[in-house]
Amino acid sequence: MNAAMTSFRLASRLSTRARTSPLLSHGRALQSSLFQPQHYSTTPAPHSKAPALHELGSVDHGYTADRIDHIAEPERRAFTYLLLSGVRFAYASTARVLVVKFVSSMSASADVLALASAEFDVGAVAPGKTITVKWRGKPVFIRHRTPAEISTEAGVSLAQLRDEETDDDRTLKPEWLVVLGICTHLGCVPISGAGDYNGWFCPCHGSHYDVSGRIRKGPAPLNLEVPPYKFTGDTKILIG
Repeated sequence: MNAAMTSFRLASRLSTRARTSPLLSHGRALQSSLFQPQHYSTTPAPHSKAPALHELGSVDHGYTADRIDHIAEPERRAFTYLLLSGVRFAYASTARVLVVKFVSSMSASADVLALASAEFDVGAVAPGKTITVKWRGKPVFIRHRTPAEISTEAGVSLAQLRDEETDDDRTLKPEWLVVLGICTHLGCVPISGAGDYNGWFCPCHGSHYDVSGRIRKGPAPLNLEVPPYKFTGDTKILIG
């Protein structure tokens, strides 16, 4: 009986000490504070004053030192405009020179221009005869026609011609006929004084031309071409 009473009293003392322990009290206080509503102050904090520019340390004055005041310094503005205009003028002049040189390189050279025209003396060509000369690498027929040939070709009706063209339209002087010696069919060289009309005959495909160089028979569609020419004298012909 006495032993049981002693054990009961010892247990009571231990429980009392546990309730009054400082660590347990601190834990309970912390737990209660976590679940308590928090209150925050809405009073604004006083604004701090911004530092002055000189208080920030070294300042780069390059912008203000190099800036051009166009009102206070009008001569510098004029110099700037003059400099920009000069550079643009130089660019434009260079571009112009390049364009001129490029266009000039595409034009014919002096030796080519010299071959563009050729002069021939036909004083030794007898009536009824034909000579062949060369102009720009092409054969040219020059025929000294007789009065009978001139009369015959002038009397040809246009209705008889495939490529209608009068004899007067093909000559500057009736006694002289100047035509390119190239067949208008496939570019062959006809034979002079041959064919059904005693003018030119192309043996390749059988085209016949009269003494005026007009197509009269065969597959050629057009008359022999008359090159640009003029008389520089009584017996001198400049072709080209």
